[in-house]
Amino acid sequence: MNPLNQQAQNQLFNEARTHHAFNAKALEVETVRALYDLCRWAPTAFNAAPARFVFVQSPEAKQLLCQALSEGNISQTMQAPLTVIVAIDKQFYDQLPELFPAFDARSIYTANPALAERAGLQNASMQAAYLIMAARTLGLDCGPMTGFNPARLDELFFPDQAWTANILINIGYGDATKLYPRGPRLTFEQACRIV
Repeated sequence: MNPLNQQAQNQLFNEARTHHAFNAKALEVETVRALYDLCRWAPTAFNAAPARFVFVQSPEAKQLLCQALSEGNISQTMQAPLTVIVAIDKQFYDQLPELFPAFDARSIYTANPALAERAGLQNASMQAAYLIMAARTLGLDCGPMTGFNPARLDELFFPDQAWTANILINIGYGDATKLYPRGPRLTFEQACRIV
């Protein structure tokens, strides 16, 4: 595999920003499908893919979602053309016979609920990050959020499912004129060790 060029690196990381304001341009269904089709190929443990994605676009669904949001996240969510609820399927292991046929990985999780819960959270969180990267490759901007009431969101969107909300991501075409100043990042020396 060859390294991506500088422009691609900038689009994905160096110049990418968290957006809190979006232009009104809507996202087509084809774009939403392309977004998932890209992120679904990224790795998870045992290919378990525990994340479930609810693409919230309609005004009615946005109003419902707002009932679970922290006050500071309502305006940006209503403005974004798409908000993705990245949920965790708490019974993700039921798909493992199909997704990982190499051996019986399902029994690893059914025998250890704490391990299943941890694996679901870790891998679904990685899938949320993959979704952000996929969106950026499509020229979209993102605003991930954890400011919401998970129990209320589950009650509103997943009352009869084994899904639980993990992360929300607003996606669309960001309004660069309303970006906050970019925050600093830790240096290599502050954040890393080579052992």
